[in-house]
Amino acid sequence: MTARIYRPSPNAMQSGKAKFRHWVLEHEQAAPREIEPLMGYTASSDTRAQVRLTFDTLEEAEAYAQRQGLPYIVQPAHERVAKRSVYPDNFRHDRKIPWTH
Repeated sequence: MTARIYRPSPNAMQSGKAKFRHWVLEHEQAAPREIEPLMGYTASSDTRAQVRLTFDTLEEAEAYAQRQGLPYIVQPAHERVAKRSVYPDNFRHDRKIPWTH
C-alpha cells in the first residue's frame, strides 16, 4: 500500500490561497469499497484511507513517510497561472469574435 504526497490545487470557485500551501499525505485504498446491504451506505474495512496528514513542506512529508517505512509517490505541485483580463479588451477592434450584448 503506497502513500501519495501532493499539494492540493485550489478550487476554481475560490480566489484565496489559505489551505493550498501545505503538502498532504494520503494512503491509497488497500481494500475495495462495498455497499452495505441493509442501509446502502458505501463502506470499507480500510481505516488508513480515512487518514489525511498535512505538512508544511515536502521534505517533512517525505521524512515522515521514510520514518514510518511507507512507500510513497510524490506528485509535483501545480502552480496557479493567473489569467490577466482587462475590461477594455472587450472592446478591442481586432477581436476574433465581436463583442455584443
